[in-house]
Amino acid sequence: MNPDASSWKPSAAAAAWTPVGTASPAPAPPAPTPANTPATQRQESMEESDIDENDPLWQAVLKIAEGDRARAEKMLADPDQLAQYPEIVALLAAGGEGDDWEADLAEETKEKMTVEEPPSKPEAAKPMEVAEEPAIDPASLKEGDPREHLNLVFIGHVDAGKSTLSGNILYLTDNVDKRTIERYEKEAKERNRESWFLAFIMDTNEEERAKGKTVEVGKAHLETDIKRYTILDAPGHKNYVPNMIMGASQADVGVLVISARKGEFETGFDRGGQTREHAMLAKTLGVSFLVVVVNKMDDPTVQWKKERYDECVTKLRPFLKGCGFVIKREVKFLPISGLSGANVKDEVDPSVCPWWKKSYTNGDNNTSIPTLISLLDSLEIKGRDPAAPLRIPVIERYTDRGTIAMGKVESGIIRVGMKVTLMPTRNTYKVGGVWANEDPVAGARPGENVLVKLDGAGVEDVRKGFVICTQPTCRAVDKIICKIHVMDMPDNTKIMTAGFQAIFHAHACEEECTLVKIFETTNRKKLVQKGARFASVGMQVICMLELARTVPVETFEDMNFLGRFTLRTEGKTVAIGIITKLPPRKD
Repeated sequence: MNPDASSWKPSAAAAAWTPVGTASPAPAPPAPTPANTPATQRQESMEESDIDENDPLWQAVLKIAEGDRARAEKMLADPDQLAQYPEIVALLAAGGEGDDWEADLAEETKEKMTVEEPPSKPEAAKPMEVAEEPAIDPASLKEGDPREHLNLVFIGHVDAGKSTLSGNILYLTDNVDKRTIERYEKEAKERNRESWFLAFIMDTNEEERAKGKTVEVGKAHLETDIKRYTILDAPGHKNYVPNMIMGASQADVGVLVISARKGEFETGFDRGGQTREHAMLAKTLGVSFLVVVVNKMDDPTVQWKKERYDECVTKLRPFLKGCGFVIKREVKFLPISGLSGANVKDEVDPSVCPWWKKSYTNGDNNTSIPTLISLLDSLEIKGRDPAAPLRIPVIERYTDRGTIAMGKVESGIIRVGMKVTLMPTRNTYKVGGVWANEDPVAGARPGENVLVKLDGAGVEDVRKGFVICTQPTCRAVDKIICKIHVMDMPDNTKIMTAGFQAIFHAHACEEECTLVKIFETTNRKKLVQKGARFASVGMQVICMLELARTVPVETFEDMNFLGRFTLRTEGKTVAIGIITKLPPRKD
């Protein structure tokens, strides 16, 4: 991999875009020629590489293949086939036989990890012929709204009621007028979906309204006297989990919507449902709080019964703890009806739910506030650092009299007129304008969703997954040392070995990656295996990943929002992880 950032080219995985804003994006570039399949790549790699004849694993496999080298090589490329032989499993379990994994790690870092080289000066990009707006005078711009801004992502299984709840919150806070609601009611009735009218506020395209399923990440804004919010309504269907990841990567607070309706909670919480995966991804992607709303409490199968609410909460608690949430500090539980609005803005009538007042007064289930909106207003987000270097992961870009990058300010402050560096290309631009909630402002602090005009940048110079920085910039690497937790495996694979391939998701970045080496595994019984050859579900793994191209990241210790990631393949989230070590910078 050439680390020279001037050679960067977009991948098919990174080029796909789900609209999250109101502005129209430029057409997506044509996808590059598809890469070989993982199996083909592994086979080609094996054919090109020399085999260590003294490797005990190779000798054992060659013996099983009765000396047939072609058959032995094919077996090495298929971990599932290897796992069928007890002698191979025993050999792999024996691991590195006393090897010093820390020494190996240092040697791998030294010899195999790409060191960042200062890039040769790239050729000047051909300027795009776009009509530039007159320069913005920073003195004429207002400062941003002083009220704290939070991104809320609504997650959960399909049909849990996320879009209906999101739409009703906007309606109850006077962000949707009565005439618009009447129009949606009429349209829903014409489609024989009378209860969907509130969901139409968030589900704006024809496919979503026809199927009653969110596909894109819906986006809307609302304000209270205390805070400003951006609602991100994530799709619940398993086919759209990458879109959900994009929404959750921007979120401060996750609202996990659970259906209390008989049968629906069980479906969403079962292994094939999305409740589990969404909750796990929300934690991995860094939400500070998770508000679990048990929805549809007014359903005829529930009728606001405390027993059903307690059942849902009791089943969710241990699972959320296993995802890494500190239940007492980070998780709140609340019963609601997203359709009627009970416990959303106004407290449910005691004649309908006589037990709720006593429950929140006692602080049961970490909740002492009766309604969702008042609960959200009470949350305090910590760790935002305006004094840190600027970091804005780009979630999309488009052209509107110049190139506009969209993203959330994760750290630092951005102001009109300042110089910024775009990683991983290392190109430098002047900030020609900043918009918060589509209003021009002089600058923006951490937590704000912004549009940033980059003077001199063409639309092809900015990509989803790039990071806008000030000095010192974030890192741009193609190898990382990381700690992962194996959560699942593809249907046709039981173990994870060197050569395993997946899609690496970090902040807004998506990139193909390959597991290069496993240094250490820890199983569910806390038994540590140094120099292990494979990992399975439930294990924690220290390993090296190689990425198809350089990506902008940091270690989790230095900047946690750029140092956490997920690995997905074949429609499954197979691992969650944090970056622990990067190649050394070259002075």
